Amino acid sequence: MEVFDGKKAAQDYMSKHTLAFSTPELTLMRFAFWLGDSVPDPKNEGKGIPRMMTYLVEQDFEPVLIDDETYVPSGAVKSSAIVGNAYNEQISSGKFCSECGTSLSATAKFCPECGTTQE
Repeated sequence: MEVFDGKKAAQDYMSKHTLAFSTPELTLMRFAFWLGDSVPDPKNEGKGIPRMMTYLVEQDFEPVLIDDETYVPSGAVKSSAIVGNAYNEQISSGKFCSECGTSLSATAKFCPECGTTQE
């Protein structure tokens, strides 16, 4: 698969053009026009191609397919029972939510599942 090597193109452009008084918008516009300029085709003598075509490189990689049907947890959140509690403590007091019955830490003021205020 051929992909555009934008980094190499930008480095070549920046090394050959002065940008002393240019705004970012003007620089980008000039870069886009520079990429579109016609240059001699190295493969076909006497023909021209856009300069952008000279920055295509062959890369062999498998495309990433995103499956919206499958959810794989990242492990960033292990359990909702520890959300909001800065203390890492063992539940030894046997405190439970009065509404939903979820086990709570001794310092919990709210239930992380149903949001009920605890006494």
